[in-house]
Amino acid sequence: MLPSPLAQMDNTVLELIEHSPVGAVPHTPAWQDALARLCASHQVYASADHKGGYVTVRSLAGLPSFYAHNLEAFLAGTVEEGALEPDAEIFGRYVVSLPEALREKAEECRALVVARRIHHRARHGAEAVHDPVHSLFLVPGAGPNPGLPGNYLHGSVFQTADDVSTGVWRVYLHDRDDGAALCEAPSRAEALTLVHDVLESAPFQLDELEALGFRSG
Repeated sequence: MLPSPLAQMDNTVLELIEHSPVGAVPHTPAWQDALARLCASHQVYASADHKGGYVTVRSLAGLPSFYAHNLEAFLAGTVEEGALEPDAEIFGRYVVSLPEALREKAEECRALVVARRIHHRARHGAEAVHDPVHSLFLVPGAGPNPGLPGNYLHGSVFQTADDVSTGVWRVYLHDRDDGAALCEAPSRAEALTLVHDVLESAPFQLDELEALGFRSG
């Protein structure tokens, strides 16, 4: 069966975005109608790197995610928390992966992203001190707003008690502004499953995480 004219147009727009250095789409009705369909079906996101530009999900699908190299081992209980790869090193690997033209902008986000652990603790009613267990991750995607340079969301898995055997685990994701999604897990094992599902689902928009039990943060 031949594709419909609308499907052909949508595919043309996807290819146009991918071949444009800034992800631009013409401002004529037919092109904009196709763009609206692609955005509604979560095949295209607003670009984090070019104002007014777009990026396709299929191009983001080829990007790596970044998380502690021993995160799964820690959440499985086979590595002590002190051995977790530091957030600053995880963020550094993300920056190095970017095209050189984006690295300076990414570094400007370092203080906010790496310091997010203090924000999380304070926001949930405890003292503004470092969480006892906290690990950063970055995945391709977007929220209500674009993500970090390179079209990345940043998130973390963290535990809310000083003892890793007690307390609720939370998985939080953010775009570059106020878009956020949160999910809680009652145990370390369930937190491992949740983080694995998030990493396997990327790229995504934050609202798509509702299927995994997330709510707007």
